[in-house]
Amino acid sequence: MPSRGVIAGVLLAAGASRRFGTPKQLQPLADGTPMALASARALLGGADRLIAVVHPADKALARLFADHGVPVLPCPEAPQGMGRSIACGVRESAEADAWIIALADMPFVRKGTIHGVAELLRDGAMLAAPLYAGRRGHPVGFSRPLGSALCGLEGDEGARSIVARHLDELRLYPCADPGVHWDIDTPEDLAFCESAGVG
Repeated sequence: MPSRGVIAGVLLAAGASRRFGTPKQLQPLADGTPMALASARALLGGADRLIAVVHPADKALARLFADHGVPVLPCPEAPQGMGRSIACGVRESAEADAWIIALADMPFVRKGTIHGVAELLRDGAMLAAPLYAGRRGHPVGFSRPLGSALCGLEGDEGARSIVARHLDELRLYPCADPGVHWDIDTPEDLAFCESAGVG
């Protein structure tokens, strides 16, 4: 990928929050920032543009993003699974040279980590992801040759199948960022991460 290539950040924010009990994307963190907005701001640490993929019925989340200048993409196919949300976001940013796919319920990933993933893509990586404590984490970056595969995703497995097919081309960004492993599914998850100082 050329050094000046455009990296689009696709933030997946169309989840149903079933295990959290309330709309977790709107849940304030310790500093008062709603979870999804914190995730969006971190993603801008490495992406040149940002798209937040939301459920069409989630007007409150769409309004939150719009109020803070985050472009919103309602995805009618979101109930069919994460794969369709990814496809919606990638199609909307089809002119990009690469994509960083991030989750709105992972607000503790540091901007510097996302910047590191982006730099691997700019250096020509086909796939890029952070590595913490010997384990791969999120977000994951995909270069332009993988765009058509991303657009064809279905179901709720996200892009795991694409990563599995290209493991030999995956480049890892070692980091000291435990947030790359922490997705928030329950209030207990959030309380633990904040008490542990993950952010």
